[in-house]
Amino acid sequence: MAEKIATREAYGQALAELGDKYNFVVLDADLAAATKTGVFKKKFPGRHFDCGIAEGNMMSVAAGLAAAGKIPFASSFAMFAAGRAFEQIRNSIGYPHLNVKIGATHAGITVGEDGATHQCNEDIALMRTIPGMTIINPVDAVEARAAVEAALLHEGPVYLRFGRYAVPVLNDKETYKFELGKGVTMREGDDLTIIATGIMVDIALTAAEQLKEQGISARVINIHTIKPLDRDIVVKAARETGALVVAEEHSVIGGLGAAVAELVGETCPVPVIKLGIEDSYGRSGTVPALLEAYGFTPANLVIKAKQALALKK
Repeated sequence: MAEKIATREAYGQALAELGDKYNFVVLDADLAAATKTGVFKKKFPGRHFDCGIAEGNMMSVAAGLAAAGKIPFASSFAMFAAGRAFEQIRNSIGYPHLNVKIGATHAGITVGEDGATHQCNEDIALMRTIPGMTIINPVDAVEARAAVEAALLHEGPVYLRFGRYAVPVLNDKETYKFELGKGVTMREGDDLTIIATGIMVDIALTAAEQLKEQGISARVINIHTIKPLDRDIVVKAARETGALVVAEEHSVIGGLGAAVAELVGETCPVPVIKLGIEDSYGRSGTVPALLEAYGFTPANLVIKAKQALALKK
């Protein structure tokens, strides 16, 4: 069985490790223990700044630091980073295209018992609307660590999405290479393609195995960079398999599924079925119970795949 690590844990460890190699600073909004930036704070106390429970102000401080030539990571829960501080991110970071990295943890329903107020299922949609914003949603701890370094090396604003829940490590630490803006084919297939991001990639791989047992060949693609979207890998999958299912721990409105549907509709129209949070809020519960309640299971993904196949011409 694969080792399980939360991507927020990998984020904190990556900051601490990369602090020796790169000159950057970290800001947090009184949540360093939860976002795991406290690991960096312990190692580099002079480069970590607690801005208090004032996320909008933290983003403005990050913008000022970036304008002065620093590389700041501004961290909070996704609900507060993308939601509460949206205006500051849009106007103070996005508009001048400043080199700020936003480390947003506790995204999606896998926040669990904290419930709807903290389960941010809208952040990808919000960040997609900001011109020039790069969005990364890593699948596991290995990819999360690589994504942090890629964000550091990228010039411009980056939104990094991390989870609270421990998820399987799918990639090999020694061989994995992260390429910003490039999807990864995790499994080949000819009948349809499942395009997944974050925690849904592991679920997609299990669903693909179940489909294989029923004589259906499903390709699985991991999209870790949601913006800019890897147009080539998506269009190639649409042309070669003729039907797509997009799975994400996010609202079906405005997220990866919407981005894929927009692209495919303009280039190679094929059926696109989305698996995500329907037009509803999250709710409190254990993570396994929530995954079941919202249909984030291999069995439901198999149903979605068959729906896509039924529409295939």
